[in-house]
Amino acid sequence: MRIDKYLWATRYFKTRNIATNACKKGQVKVNGQVVKPAREVYATDEISLRKNQIDYKMVVLDIPESRVGAKLVDIYRKDITPKEAFEHNELLQYSKDYYRKKGTGRPTKKDRRDIEDYIDESE
Repeated sequence: MRIDKYLWATRYFKTRNIATNACKKGQVKVNGQVVKPAREVYATDEISLRKNQIDYKMVVLDIPESRVGAKLVDIYRKDITPKEAFEHNELLQYSKDYYRKKGTGRPTKKDRRDIEDYIDESE
């Protein structure tokens, strides 16, 4: 089975077109090598995939006939993504909460008080 079709069938991507584009951008590796969308996938291949700033890693256990339900995905792959990848994503979310967008103007009185409270808590 093609790598883009496998990633779509195991529900890593919503459409096959998105999976194909991810392969073309170099976000998908099989056994440590960047692959094209037409690359064949076999059992015991190790796939690493970068999606939403998370590096997913999985081992192919079997090849599905077509797209499978969410409950049956674990039959066809074994997820070996380290926990640190998800923790790193949570830290990014927290940092975005305290970031002000450029062009929003000066901080209001309430914003300044929140900033001062945050600085006082950290000290």
